[in-house]
Amino acid sequence: MKKTSMQKGVRRVTKYDVTNPKEIEKHGKLLENKTFRDILIENSELIKESDYDYHVSKKAKGSLGHLIEEYHFNYQPNNDENPDFVEAGVELKVTPIKKLKSGKYSAKERLVLNIINYEKIINEDFKNSSFWLKNQLLLLIYYLYEKDKDKLDYLIKKVLLYEFPEKDLKIIEDDWNFIKNKVLEGKAHELSEGDTNYLGACTKGANRKTVRSQPYSTIKARQRAFSLKSSYMTSLIRRIVNNETLTSFADLNILQDKTLHELLVDKFRPFIGLTPKQIAEKVNLEYKANNKSMIPQIISSILGIKGTKLNQIEEFSKANIEYKTVRLEPSGVPKESMSFQNIKFDEILRESWEDSFLRNRFIDTKFLFIIFQFNETESQNKNRQPIFKGIKLWNMPEDVIDTKLFELWNEIRSILNAGVDISYTTRKDGKVIERNNFPKTDFNGVAHVRPKGRDGKDKVFLPDGRKITKQCYWLNNKYIAEILKIY
Repeated sequence: MKKTSMQKGVRRVTKYDVTNPKEIEKHGKLLENKTFRDILIENSELIKESDYDYHVSKKAKGSLGHLIEEYHFNYQPNNDENPDFVEAGVELKVTPIKKLKSGKYSAKERLVLNIINYEKIINEDFKNSSFWLKNQLLLLIYYLYEKDKDKLDYLIKKVLLYEFPEKDLKIIEDDWNFIKNKVLEGKAHELSEGDTNYLGACTKGANRKTVRSQPYSTIKARQRAFSLKSSYMTSLIRRIVNNETLTSFADLNILQDKTLHELLVDKFRPFIGLTPKQIAEKVNLEYKANNKSMIPQIISSILGIKGTKLNQIEEFSKANIEYKTVRLEPSGVPKESMSFQNIKFDEILRESWEDSFLRNRFIDTKFLFIIFQFNETESQNKNRQPIFKGIKLWNMPEDVIDTKLFELWNEIRSILNAGVDISYTTRKDGKVIERNNFPKTDFNGVAHVRPKGRDGKDKVFLPDGRKITKQCYWLNNKYIAEILKIY
């Protein structure tokens, strides 16, 4: 059926019913297993040379989406507050996925939605908000990103009409309200993408330097857009492309009265004051002190989904929640700093800060700290058992990421470019100690670099061809103590 379309203020004749979401999806599915070059070839007689230059430009952001909008769906792209298909209430989004070494797929990046208007959001409720008006029904067009391949040769893998499930929508509404309340408090400049669970407030603009005024503060705030986090987008890929099943612990009825954070606190509260062994007994688990999977098993059992791996928990997957066990000394400071991934030296020299592993590792990750503490009376007991103190759901503030972690990242690059200073000393017992000049715990009070390998022989290559013991990013134990000082 041919219909006349009025979306985006441009009247055109289309080969599908622009008022019917299912018809729009059906027309979109004709794109599956085609490349963007195929679309250009099929519409070559309609394309002006200037338009062609834009679509083939590697620097033209959004050009792939514009290509689909203009030549497949036959409307002129335009940034306004209405969804792309006004009559049907459908917003079109073109988004990349990537293939993992395992053969499965994940999202390549977050899905950026509409700009947050700080002046307007304070007078909105969720169901009449510009966010909800534009994004309540999404036509997701997934294409396969492949490094070093021309973007016109990317393959369109899946087209899907997506409506948020009720449980997701409740968490998204909580996230939206969190963002609104920050603006109401005059703290739009303090927003971080990791503050929320599924719906993020990502920076938007040239190098994240674009700023806007906010209504209740004279401080300029970074321009931000609503976004579905990459972890949320990956959870969709896991379900619709990888055919994986995720298990939920959050009941919709409970979520009507509690946030996800409040629900987690309630789940763990009954176990405060118990040792890991006592908790295991209470949730009917056989306690094995040296079993590395013991704490994950305890967590899933506490959440009521015994036997489920943490990366199979729906809410953890969608919100990118990662657990970390912290054992505090009686002083309130962990004995050890907290380790993260090993450093890939070849990659760190190629990447920009904006796209760096380190920044993206922390920017939208929430850490669920499972907090234990040793008693003063047992400080000399080698078999001492810590007591469970509670949990803390935490994300690193964006200003810390872009100052302290940036300093660390930049210093590592400088040292690599200058050549790492490696020296060796031999102890009296014959053990060889390797030393280097990477940033130590006194570098900036937040993070440092130190070895993390099986032993001193577990080495990797530096860019200059020399070998060095595997090095890892660490958060300082005193910084962790400051985060958890209420415990």
